[in-house]
Amino acid sequence: MKPISVTIDVACQISGLGKTKIYELIGAGCLETVTIGRRRLVAYVSLERVLTGKAA
Repeated sequence: MKPISVTIDVACQISGLGKTKIYELIGAGCLETVTIGRRRLVAYVSLERVLTGKAA
């Protein structure tokens, strides 16, 4: 079962990218996020799209 969302730290672990690059991708609109309280979560499907080269 795939997660719906992951934390920034988990996104780094899954992708092998650093936090700076993850935040760059978020800023560029390549990664979708949601903020709940103070916690920012990355939508797993958007991370998967970026990693497979199928980004819209």
